[in-house]
Parts: sequence; C-alpha cells; structure tokens
Amino acid sequence: MAFGRSSRKPAPVEPVTLKILVAGGFGVGKTTLVGAVSEIRPLRTEETLSEAGRPVDDLHGVENKSTTTVAMDFGRITLREDLVLYLFGTPGQDRFWFLWDELAQGALGAVVLADTRRLEDSFAAIDYFERRGIPFTVAVNCFEGAQRFPAESVRGALDLDPEVELVMCDARDRESVKNVLVAVVEHALVLADREREPART
Repeated sequence: MAFGRSSRKPAPVEPVTLKILVAGGFGVGKTTLVGAVSEIRPLRTEETLSEAGRPVDDLHGVENKSTTTVAMDFGRITLREDLVLYLFGTPGQDRFWFLWDELAQGALGAVVLADTRRLEDSFAAIDYFERRGIPFTVAVNCFEGAQRFPAESVRGALDLDPEVELVMCDARDRESVKNVLVAVVEHALVLADREREPART
C-alpha cells in the first residue's frame, strides 16, 4: 500500500500571549527599550516637560531630558511562533505612580531598568514588585560614559534577593533587549512551576 504525503497544512499555532511590565526611574530608558524591540509601531504617551512641572519632577542626572511618559508605553514582540509578549512601560515620575496598579493587572513579570549613576531611582520599582509578588529581573542599562560596575556590586547595592536575576543591557539594542525579556519570562515560569509543585511531606 502506498502512502502519499498529505497536502493539508498543519493548523496554525495559537500563540500564548504574556504581559510584561517595564519599570524603573525617570529617564532610565524604558521608552527606548520598548521601542527598540517592538515589532509594531510602539504606542507612546510622551509629553513635553514644562516649566510648571519643574518643582515636581526630579531632573537630577537627566537634565537634558525634554519629554516624559504620562501614561504608558506599549509594544509587542514575538519571541517564538507560539509566544508573544505585550510590553507595558510604566511612567517613571512619582506623580504618575497611581497608574502602576492598573498596568500591573495580569502581568507575568517585570523588567526593572536601572542606571548605575542613579541606582536609588530603582528602589521604588523593586519594592513595588516584591510587595506584590510579581517576578522581576533587574536590567542595568549601560549608558555611554557611565562607570561600569561588576554585577555582584550592583546586586549588593540594590540589596536583591538571591533568586532575582540581574543582567547588563543596552536599551537601544534589539538583541540585548530580547535577552532581557527571555530572562524575565524564564524566571517567572520557573517561579510559577515551583508554586505549582505539591508540598513535600
């Protein structure tokens, strides 16, 4: 009996979609990161910084910054045929933090983007995700001209728990950002599997 090849194409794979937050201090590179990796034109809610906002917004270390995200950044990337990430960049200024709870709904995990020149700006995001039990990875954005420090030194300065991964990245570079996102997803899935394991007696 002869068996011919089937001419039918396999059914298309319905991708799993996951929500990832991109958080961090004001001017740390969140909008740049989302834009560097998004396969669609990213949604941005940037507005020009005004004189009225100067007493409220801390521009220390980012004096040349002229715009700010007032709601969120949004982008999408297909990591594999069956895995799509929706990226939501959070606003970095204190006065917009009330939006974080809304953006965090349903998130698998988060990237906390850090700048070694202003590490203290990362503490609020780290505390936020720790308190809510949202898995996160810290990505140090290696700005040109910024002093480089060993990962363990940065980890110690941020007082990170041992299971929190810390990676170096360039928020302008697509492949570098993809590596960060893969690390976040893998970390979050490992923690989810651990929680599903039955308690050992």
